[in-house]
Amino acid sequence: MKNKLTQSIAIVLLLILSLPLRGQVLARMNVKSGNSKRVNTTVNATIRLSLLPVTDSLQLFEVLRDRSVPTPFQIIGDKLYWIMSGVTAPGNTRKYELRKALPEVPSVAMHVTDSNGALVLGKGSRKLLQYNYSIAEPPAGVDKIYRRSGFIHPLWAPDGQIITNIHPKGHWHHMGIWNPWTHTSFRGKETDFWNLHKKEGTVRFKGLIGKTAGPVICGFKALQEHIAFIDKEETVAMTEEWTVNVFHPGTDTTRFIWDLSSILNCADTAGITFLQYRYGGGFGLRTTAAWTATNSEVVTSEGNTRNNADSTRARWIKITGHTDKGQAGLVIMNHPDDFDAPQPVRVWPANSERGEIMMNFSPTKMKAWQLKYGQYYQQAYRVVTFVNDLTKEEVEELWLDYVRPPEVTVYQQEPPSR
Repeated sequence: MKNKLTQSIAIVLLLILSLPLRGQVLARMNVKSGNSKRVNTTVNATIRLSLLPVTDSLQLFEVLRDRSVPTPFQIIGDKLYWIMSGVTAPGNTRKYELRKALPEVPSVAMHVTDSNGALVLGKGSRKLLQYNYSIAEPPAGVDKIYRRSGFIHPLWAPDGQIITNIHPKGHWHHMGIWNPWTHTSFRGKETDFWNLHKKEGTVRFKGLIGKTAGPVICGFKALQEHIAFIDKEETVAMTEEWTVNVFHPGTDTTRFIWDLSSILNCADTAGITFLQYRYGGGFGLRTTAAWTATNSEVVTSEGNTRNNADSTRARWIKITGHTDKGQAGLVIMNHPDDFDAPQPVRVWPANSERGEIMMNFSPTKMKAWQLKYGQYYQQAYRVVTFVNDLTKEEVEELWLDYVRPPEVTVYQQEPPSR
């Protein structure tokens, strides 16, 4: 009996050794939560792709004390992305392994659909946001100067409510989520890319650079042009690269997180100056007309509301509205590396414009910003859409996820020769 058992063990070991690549660990990652509680946090690690086999034979596992848990992942460029699912308490470390040739892990893909001049980013059957690269026509009877492309609308809450608005009455130039600059000096002339009725400038989609889809992230990269109308001719004053990425929400589908990065580059040797002004550039938002002074709330990281937020600085701003479809909202964060961060905000008071909401992170509200030819200038924002509400503590946790993400340590070695 002992000999048979010994023989059986030897046969099993022989089979394992004869297949050295099955389940082979290619990289190990330790993720430290730091001083913050982490909830369904997307993390990433830089990996050496030259050391990996083809990506369709890779699988990621979280290594627990008694088992390994399959974890959806996505490789973009030289980075490996995945979701640290559930709640991770402060001071904890979670361990992951990237392995070769294990069964594929079923997952719901984050996808991009190209249809009717727009990119729709979604998860499964849920639509999350729409980027419009084709020209959106203004309402019938409104001046054609308000034609625009290169903006986000609709933005959907996780329950399907549309929470943005375009071409609102009296402000036909407001386009969901957009970021044209208002008071600028270009070639010695004042140029306004925001107020289209002045016929000094506009912003247009130029071309699609790429799209991303997969188990963890979906998004796109697009090129836009800021066009100045000078002496009845169109001149490209700036090019702008928009990168938008939406992240899988993990185990909580009551909120979605997405990032917007804007990289500006002067297209003219003269450069351009964004003059000090009360609004413009940064992140512009016009919310649904259904949110008014009677059923909505605005609060900033510093505790200011619609009554006193205008012209104050904020790391983030939260907007919540209630309709007959329920309560929903969004948080917009500006990154500490942005120009003049934490950036000043422009917020309409509750007693103006029918009580509707327009907000703008306005980088040049306090001081001018000169952009030089041949240099690149980046601004980054994170948006969280949610249903019901988020407490200040929850928003602060999300803020720390953005500016102080978990620390990831990668252990990757040359694979053994066969």
